[in-house]
Amino acid sequence: MKLLVVAVGQRLPDWATTAWDDYAKRFPPELRLELRAVKTEPRGSRTVEQLMVAERERIEGAIPRGARVVALDERGTAVSTVGLAAKLKAWQLDSSDVALLIGGPDGLDPALRAAAHERIRLSDLTLPHAMVRVLLAEQLYRAWSINANHPYHRE
Repeated sequence: MKLLVVAVGQRLPDWATTAWDDYAKRFPPELRLELRAVKTEPRGSRTVEQLMVAERERIEGAIPRGARVVALDERGTAVSTVGLAAKLKAWQLDSSDVALLIGGPDGLDPALRAAAHERIRLSDLTLPHAMVRVLLAEQLYRAWSINANHPYHRE
């Protein structure tokens, strides 16, 4: 199974790339974490709706056919780390790849959010995009560690 993070934005600070790479390499071969970064639509004179539609098309093009789509959304369902571990276990039992979507500066297109199988939020705080990617990678790894009885997570 593959966990695929589809994120708008191709440039990250070096610290974020280093952190992402560190967490991604920790996953076992049967559960891979992969990033597909798609281009942010140039801001110019277009409306926010036009920008989000263009980004939606890029995101949709990066999602593998048949994947379970999980939108990261500030209005999504709050999930604890243990709750994420339970979701991960269910996703693994389903055996489909999972695409976790991170929108651009204006968020995800409403139609894309509505079409997702699930909508979750990582925090009530507003986080920078680089931090969201790293936080998501860390929490997915932590969820895996809980399910595998690995000592990384302690309660």
